[in-house]
Amino acid sequence: KGLVRLVTFTRLSYEDETHVADVKVPSVQGLEDAGLEKSLNEKYLKESSELYAAFVERIGKREVTPEALALFTNYKVKTEKDDLFVVESIVTKVGASAAESVRYDNIDLKNQVIITLPSLFKNDDYLGVITAEIKSQMRRLANRDEGIIYFIKGEAGSDWGFVKILPEQTFYINSDSKLVIVFDEYAVAPGSMGIVEFVIPTDTIR
Repeated sequence: KGLVRLVTFTRLSYEDETHVADVKVPSVQGLEDAGLEKSLNEKYLKESSELYAAFVERIGKREVTPEALALFTNYKVKTEKDDLFVVESIVTKVGASAAESVRYDNIDLKNQVIITLPSLFKNDDYLGVITAEIKSQMRRLANRDEGIIYFIKGEAGSDWGFVKILPEQTFYINSDSKLVIVFDEYAVAPGSMGIVEFVIPTDTIR
């Protein structure tokens, strides 16, 4: 279990006067289940290749006035414990504005499986419970003077924003074994707040 590590498998790069791409493709090594390791690494390569191909296709279709575009990906080990290995993958796209998105692979080293959000709960009641907890935290933490702003659909005149979490919601389990729900930049808050996280108290979902 202590031998699992994350390395750079390859990099896909491009650069000209107005465009730059640096796509790092991660690779997990040392999992007991060779099939799981292979499928994860194939996923990383496929996703990275598709991102890079879409970027190259887009700049190939630019108009007379070229649009400045950039694409960066990075990854790191977010959580590393005896029974858990979490890979964080971040994608940054720069065009008229910049936007970051993040995804996690929560690897259960004991059972050699990828943990999904539904797999943590007995039934789907967790969707409503966690949604209510996040909205409660948003209301409690909001402070416009400090630039802490959240958008909840239907509140404060907002016709868009956070409604509810879904089974495929982005999440990771932190080093304290707590569930952390994550939203991409601009998803539930102004871009100035970047990627937004909410730590869910264990008692709330026990």
